[in-house]
Amino acid sequence: MRMMFRAAYLAVLVALSTPLAAQTPLQDVLQAHQGAVANPSRGTVGQVLAALLAAEPPGTAEFLRLWQEREVVEEPGSGLFYYTRAEGRALVLIDIDTGAEGPEVTTRDVNQIRPNAGVRRDIGAALVRFGLTASDPARRLAALEAIGRSPDPEQIPLLAESIIDEPDARIRVRKERVLDLLNARFATDTATRVDAIEGLSGDISTEARRALNQILQTTPGVGETLPEGSNIARIRVPGTDMAVNSAYDELAGAGLAPVRPGRNAIRDALRGNVSDGAVGGVPLHRLSAPEARLEAYAGLQAAGLVTPLVTEAEIRATVDAHVFFDAYTEPDQAVTDAARAALDSTGTRIKAFQFLGITLDALSLASIFFLAAIGLAITFGVMRVINMAHGEFIMMGAYTGYVVQTFIPDYTASLIVALPLAFAVTFGAGVAMERLVIRHLYTRPLETLLATFGISIALQQLAKNIFGTQARPLTAPDWLAGAISINDIVSISTIRVAIFVLALMFLAMLLFILLRTRLGLEVRAVTQNPGMAASMGINPDKINMLTFGLGSGIAGVAGVAIGLYAQVTSEMGSAYIVQSFMTVVVGGVGNVWGTLAGAGLIGFLQKGIEWFNPSNTLAAQTYMVLFIILFIQFRPKGIIALKGRAAGD
Repeated sequence: MRMMFRAAYLAVLVALSTPLAAQTPLQDVLQAHQGAVANPSRGTVGQVLAALLAAEPPGTAEFLRLWQEREVVEEPGSGLFYYTRAEGRALVLIDIDTGAEGPEVTTRDVNQIRPNAGVRRDIGAALVRFGLTASDPARRLAALEAIGRSPDPEQIPLLAESIIDEPDARIRVRKERVLDLLNARFATDTATRVDAIEGLSGDISTEARRALNQILQTTPGVGETLPEGSNIARIRVPGTDMAVNSAYDELAGAGLAPVRPGRNAIRDALRGNVSDGAVGGVPLHRLSAPEARLEAYAGLQAAGLVTPLVTEAEIRATVDAHVFFDAYTEPDQAVTDAARAALDSTGTRIKAFQFLGITLDALSLASIFFLAAIGLAITFGVMRVINMAHGEFIMMGAYTGYVVQTFIPDYTASLIVALPLAFAVTFGAGVAMERLVIRHLYTRPLETLLATFGISIALQQLAKNIFGTQARPLTAPDWLAGAISINDIVSISTIRVAIFVLALMFLAMLLFILLRTRLGLEVRAVTQNPGMAASMGINPDKINMLTFGLGSGIAGVAGVAIGLYAQVTSEMGSAYIVQSFMTVVVGGVGNVWGTLAGAGLIGFLQKGIEWFNPSNTLAAQTYMVLFIILFIQFRPKGIIALKGRAAGD
């Protein structure tokens, strides 16, 4: 078969080197080999494939696929070939060149072409060859993907030949890697396999790791000595790598030691040998004790009625007399050594990329904490107000985004409208709260905490009454859906990248407001010394009102961003209020850079703890809180302490 296929392959190369004056219709090429197409065999299929691949008429790939899948028919009268489409009990004939539908027929009116398994394999190889040399880059990539899904040794020469004339550098690299994957598994000489495996060293793709792991597959074995000529992966030591009893059971399973009866076997043996109210000379009333059951079994054993028990000493002696090992299924040691070295190198790179992935996740989490906490940092820093309703402003912003989407179905347009509207709504709510409640409770932090906590509960209940208790969808636009994939190890969702960018934009905006505007100058003056600021003509009440509104408005924008990937519910703010306070306190009260540092510390700390214990997020949060408590004990003013009223002056 291989000789026939190689002959057909050489014929294809010769035919391809001859330019065609015009493209030949597919039906004409098939009619030139009508008998071989209608009744294909291993001896004639090569001629048909060579002619098709040489002429390369439009629709060749589709015809080969359907021919292989037995979906091509012959019309007996004309000898023409058609595709078919089922229409009830009838078949609609479809022209293989134009795709035009013809008359309806029955299965009795056409000859079903049914190539055997060998012919179908040859057609599949031709499909690969046709795809690898197709003029369309997408088809060449699709052929490579098909090879990756179903690798075969016969694909090696086809792929190697196609690399020579590959015009696209990116596809050429992909072909070379697929060729390495094939050679690593199927090449006939050791040197070629080792070179291919070394080419896969450091390749973190799933297909490369799968190929290396397949080479390194092992099977357990046991014997009195190591078998000659075996490629041993490791020697298993009983008592260290495996339990002694498990080692003995493995020997028994291999027929190298007698099977030791288990508890159920002993029980069944005792039940089956009851005689005159006793078993093995032991009265039945004594068999409730384990020692009595063993005594009874020993009596049966002495009488030759049951399988002998195996003592611990016999088990140990039998195990010590044998060697337990894992042997590679691949017999060539040079190949397995190269695969092990390549996989170790790949493992090092995987750890590096896993660390990069954890870093990106930590940055993403830190940006979320920063967005949620920056508004609280402003109000807490300027006015020393412990606003327990800050999380509800986040919730209000998220619900604002949801309401906007109900009126504006275009998700991009609704997001553009929702962000400033959420800021306006929560800014107004923050100003109203400051004017009606907060301004009457300055210098009384306990009363402020209780009042804002009550407002928090009231806002949650109001949201439940309006929107219900079920989560509401806040859908991200299509350009924010999906993920940015760096490789098979590292990827990050697009929405998290957008939140990170939004956090950077807010950081730049706040720094501009605080450092480059009159409002920022007045805010900093009130923060550092409100009495002196008032004597200079600054109205502290107005600054407090605007500052509280600004912090609330930022929380509303954060709510829209958070709602794009989290559930929008009346309790969603409660999930962020604790992290927000921790971020502000750890970073430094009233300082933008401190809030950024606190968000970064908490985000990296939580993700770092989750890395060591990924299955328990709650434990990671608990350890994080304990760490922050200890941190505050040693640095109570935070990472970046602010001078002025926020620092306790």
